[in-house]
Amino acid sequence: MSKALSKETDGEEDDDADLDPSFRLPAGTRNYITPGGHARLLAEVDHLLRVERPQLVGVVQWAAANGDRSENADYIYGKRRLREIDRRIRFLTKRLDLAEVVDPAGRQGTEQVFFGATVTIADEEGGEQTYHIVGVDETDFARGRISWVSPLARALLKSRAGDTVRFQSPAGAREVEVLAVAYVAIED
Repeated sequence: MSKALSKETDGEEDDDADLDPSFRLPAGTRNYITPGGHARLLAEVDHLLRVERPQLVGVVQWAAANGDRSENADYIYGKRRLREIDRRIRFLTKRLDLAEVVDPAGRQGTEQVFFGATVTIADEEGGEQTYHIVGVDETDFARGRISWVSPLARALLKSRAGDTVRFQSPAGAREVEVLAVAYVAIED
């Protein structure tokens, strides 16, 4: 069968298949997310729907009007990019449908570590790090934002200042001491 006549799949059934495992949600769970993370996902969907996709549709229409589509790079690339945009919109829409917005500032006075906590820990060598426990779509290790499904965050959940927790890191088993727990709005 000619490739021109075969239906291309858009990958709808496996939008999460090429996703890094650390960004996958555990089966049957809600997509916990901070208000800032929720706003960023909404803004991305809006930008894709109102700006990128319409511009690309115009380019594809122009390229299609030029005639022979089999060797028209603008048309071929444009169609491929449209599929990528549509796949990203589907993915984000699914994530937003599962989203449960949790405002960390609303947990003031809580001494235990839960979603949205800002936790300061000390490792075995005495080095201190501060992490914000955020949703899987907000993870940014360089900025100290770890997913609530990460091994470290799961180990920290329900702990308090002064507790020592063990967890399995990629480098092996580790122990850290919880120094402080706070709930503050996470700035961008």
